[in-house]
Amino acid sequence: MNRLSQEISPYLLQHKDNPVHWRAWGEEALAEAKREDKPILLSVGYAACHWCHVMAHESFENDEIAALMNALFVNIKVDREERPDLDGIYQSALALMGERGGWPLTMFLTPEGEPFWGGTYFPPSPRYGRPGFPQLLHAIAEAYRSDRAKVETNVTALRAALAKMQAPEPGNGLSVEAIDETARFALRLIDTHHGGTAGAPKFPQPTFFRFLWRAYKRRGEAVFRDAVTVTLDAICQGGIYDHLAGGFARYSTDDVWLVPHFEKMLYDNALLVELMTEVWRETHSPLYARRIAETIDWAMSEMCVEAPDGEVFAFASALDADSEGVEGKYYVWDEAEIDAVLGADAPAFKAAYGVRPGGNWEGTSILNRTGMGLPADEEERSLAECRARLLAVRRERVAPGRDDKVLADWNGLMIAALAEAGAVFAEPAWVETAATVFRFVTTHMSEGGRLKHVWRAGQARHPAVLEDYANMAKAALALYQVTAERGYLDQAIAWAGVADRHFHDDAAGGYFVSADDTTDVIARPKSVADNAVPSGNGTMVEVLAMLFFATGETHYRERAERSVRLFSGTNPQYLLSIPGMLTGYELLESGAQVVIVADPEDPAGVALRQAALRAPAGPRFVLPVGPDQALPQGHPASGKGQVDGQATAYVCVGQTCTMPATSPAELLDRLPG
Repeated sequence: MNRLSQEISPYLLQHKDNPVHWRAWGEEALAEAKREDKPILLSVGYAACHWCHVMAHESFENDEIAALMNALFVNIKVDREERPDLDGIYQSALALMGERGGWPLTMFLTPEGEPFWGGTYFPPSPRYGRPGFPQLLHAIAEAYRSDRAKVETNVTALRAALAKMQAPEPGNGLSVEAIDETARFALRLIDTHHGGTAGAPKFPQPTFFRFLWRAYKRRGEAVFRDAVTVTLDAICQGGIYDHLAGGFARYSTDDVWLVPHFEKMLYDNALLVELMTEVWRETHSPLYARRIAETIDWAMSEMCVEAPDGEVFAFASALDADSEGVEGKYYVWDEAEIDAVLGADAPAFKAAYGVRPGGNWEGTSILNRTGMGLPADEEERSLAECRARLLAVRRERVAPGRDDKVLADWNGLMIAALAEAGAVFAEPAWVETAATVFRFVTTHMSEGGRLKHVWRAGQARHPAVLEDYANMAKAALALYQVTAERGYLDQAIAWAGVADRHFHDDAAGGYFVSADDTTDVIARPKSVADNAVPSGNGTMVEVLAMLFFATGETHYRERAERSVRLFSGTNPQYLLSIPGMLTGYELLESGAQVVIVADPEDPAGVALRQAALRAPAGPRFVLPVGPDQALPQGHPASGKGQVDGQATAYVCVGQTCTMPATSPAELLDRLPG
């Protein structure tokens, strides 16, 4: 029988009524496979995944196919967002087989959980150049039953390859010159007209473009700046952006950012807010300022999940692409609908948002402002009123499903983005929201000092992965820089300590994705490549750099440098896959510390802190220090204090600090480019 009804994952609950005898991942399911000597069919997906819904409808809701699955396999369903460690292992196994990964992930395992064959989406009958799912099930079951030697050969080869992922060959370390060469190499991939990387589909890739922006700040070459701003302009005006309610879709299916894959993920929006905020510091683009505010408004209105006590809230993970079983139905418009809603205002609105007879996608229109700038104030007021009327009508439609589970790592990304944006745009409500979400995680997703990865419906489950500790530590440090509240620094130190005790490889360096007491994984890989979200190892280098700046304790720097050596290389194509680590290394190697000696509530100190956070400078860490607080002897600002009892700032790079600054203007003069 199907046993998913006791789970909390919205994705697993979507499958609780399937005729497939699904089990959740765990010892019980693995024991059943061993007892019955059946291979495991592992299906991995997530609630907002369109092709997961398609395969579910075509195969998992089909009585005949379900009967075949039940007879031949022990069937296990995994939410990749609940168990990113499991998903990472089996996605890697699929890649080692020479197959392209993605979701739904369909893997065939031995009863011990070791993979021997796999793929992604399979249709119910042969098409798209793929075998029909029933035929595949028969073939895999027959191979397992009658050709165990071949199965074992596959298992052995994959086991050895996965083991190598636990022990990468260390490199010789990084240099700023190697980072510059990688950035120049990256420019070959850029679509200089439409933004993003060349070709379709197009993903926003905020971590990659943050790396290019840092190259611009370091090199001063306009080609790096333009690669980022052309991309952000196109994303902000294209159909990938929801022009009525705010928020960005996961990616564009075409090469002009018009047609999104309509699901909205928390992580994309958090990372784009972070990137646009950083770029706005220099460009002061009103477009970015508006999209940041609208995206935060969207998150606040559509993504908040309250704790049972109602005192704190966090953010849900995603909105689905589909409504009423149709991808994008909630978001697109027929020209006649717009005419009916807007009346005399319709022609101007349609001209502004690319609405035309016959539509621009499958007979309907995706609202977009591609190639247009921001309208003049009077026109914008009229368009805003039209957007509000259309949004009110849209909200009467059947809305896409919301995956309302709270993920610690993704919320960490949004906390950091909100804290930074709140400081840069002088929006204290955003900072307070970041603090509220932070309290949710520390209150409802923490047990004995250890984080849980997921929370939903009053329950926290699943061991935290490295990204949870890395992203939440970065979030704590963002709040510390903005608020000067020491408790945030203490919490970042504590979480870094947990990562050191349970994730760090003391023998070789670097951090494993899974903790040492996570017992239901077949491997503990070390991942450094950035995908849709930055890798935990890359983020940890940035966190360790900030902790070294904040405390002066050399073991943070040593641990960061060891990770950099382990994952470094000389091939720019490889380095291009780890932009998060390259950005963290630059902060460690040449980032500025802005040490502000002042009482946290001193208005002059607050003004210095705000100036440092808003400045269009390169990588920097703002370190609030109380007037009576002594920095460690090894810290470059050790022994430096206030000038004539005034709030005072020092800008330190390496072991050298500038002359003291007691006004924002003086501080800005001392900050490096």
